[in-house]
Amino acid sequence: MKRTMNARLLAGSALIAFGVAMCFAAPAGAQSTTIAPKTLPRVGSIDERFQSYNIEMVEVTGGRFWKPYASAAVAAPTNANQPTGMDPSLYEYRKPIDLYNTRLRKLASALGPAYVRVSGTWANSTFFQSANSPVPAESPAGFKGVLTRDQWKGVVDFSKATDAKIVTSFAISAGTRDANGVWTSEQAKQIFDYTKSLEGSIAAAELFNEPTMPEMGGAPKGYDAAAFARDVKVFRDYARSADPKMLVLGPGSVGEGANSKILVPGLKIMKSEDMLTATGPAFDVFSYHTYGAVSSRCKSMGAEATTTQDAALSEDWLARGDENEEFYAGLRDRFEPGKPMWNTETAQAACGGDRWASTFLDSFRYLNQLGDLARRGVQVQLHNTLAASDYGLLDEKTYEPRPNYWSALLWRKLMGTTVLDPGPSPVPSLHVYAQCLRNHPGGVTLLVINADAKDVQSLTVRTASERFTLTAQELKDKQVQLNGIDLKLGADDALPELKGNATQSGKVTFAPASITFLAIPRAHNASCQQ
Repeated sequence: MKRTMNARLLAGSALIAFGVAMCFAAPAGAQSTTIAPKTLPRVGSIDERFQSYNIEMVEVTGGRFWKPYASAAVAAPTNANQPTGMDPSLYEYRKPIDLYNTRLRKLASALGPAYVRVSGTWANSTFFQSANSPVPAESPAGFKGVLTRDQWKGVVDFSKATDAKIVTSFAISAGTRDANGVWTSEQAKQIFDYTKSLEGSIAAAELFNEPTMPEMGGAPKGYDAAAFARDVKVFRDYARSADPKMLVLGPGSVGEGANSKILVPGLKIMKSEDMLTATGPAFDVFSYHTYGAVSSRCKSMGAEATTTQDAALSEDWLARGDENEEFYAGLRDRFEPGKPMWNTETAQAACGGDRWASTFLDSFRYLNQLGDLARRGVQVQLHNTLAASDYGLLDEKTYEPRPNYWSALLWRKLMGTTVLDPGPSPVPSLHVYAQCLRNHPGGVTLLVINADAKDVQSLTVRTASERFTLTAQELKDKQVQLNGIDLKLGADDALPELKGNATQSGKVTFAPASITFLAIPRAHNASCQQ
């Protein structure tokens, strides 16, 4: 960052700390838009668990996930449990996540109600060991990993403790198939039956993770759209008998549309269009994945597949989530018209996230994507991950909150399920979203993201509000401030009180590179009365 930019950000933080952020002088000729919270029209609604997260199956079982950038660990053999065709040096072993950890549960609970998706590429070839016996030294034939009863019990107990309903997928590798190569429900049945014995439930499930890349994910060689349609029918019929209330999600695609460049060279892609043509209407919910790029770990995919921190506030980068949604919404409208859409896996970048995915710099993408997809009618978004690799909301070793966690916490506190239209923004770099204020009938929340790292921007808001502004002294800092005060855990991991600053009606200004929620409890918006 340039010294001049740092000075602006420091000055902005200082002013906010004293509650006089409205004293910023707007640049000459700056435009302003007037927003009347009372009359903002309703444009739709989202699931109460809209903001959710993933815990990868490989975290639950322990295994080789994305290698930390600073690690000097030696690569394991190429036949280790990892996606097919990927460089083994990209991965490093992690022991199973402790889903009973007090801090982890406390911080996850604060984001509830939510969904927790336990899936990922590793799930496609993970064997569920239904017997209470020692884990075998080697995975059973046709599988690459093993999920124990105790580990799955940890998932169910975590779900109950944190108000996070379970979303998952199942193994589809060679070990799940009959003599004719057809997928069988035996493994899925064992997981369903054990979950029920624990008085738990699975709220929603995809057959398997990212079928657009079937062979990379463990499907048999030559797996095609006809095979997918055949397997989906078996899965759907079983799911209806196992739990009629469980939502069947699909297809769960990635690597198409705006994401078509984030592919392993030479990797076979099975098009969603071909899959959906073969299946016919088959899903309760249309699911897809979004990554704007791959991280520098996977730079071998080519420069066009990666991104840089200099682009993190650009309009091109911030628009990639809605570009991908537009592509998949088009397919939904053709093949599954009227079905809700879920973005079941997303983060700053695939392959574990870039180095700055854990910093304030990514909070702009994180919240902009939430606001944009809510406005577009996506019902649920599951961030990858809660606490693993650089894109985790929490540090994977300490479970300390990262900037995106604080962003998530503010979203959970302030953004309700009714989506409103705030009207056009005065400039492209000022991203404005509106929803009803959570737990305040008639109230409205504005989310205002100033992605301009140089200039102050402004809006005229006709109703008084409470202001919650996130800033950082450096955009790549892992420490963020709320209204100029550091956000951090207190004694016994107590979350800080998230307090807004009283802001009068009229012109409201927004510091460069800042994120602001304006909570307006007395908006008296008729669409927000319930």
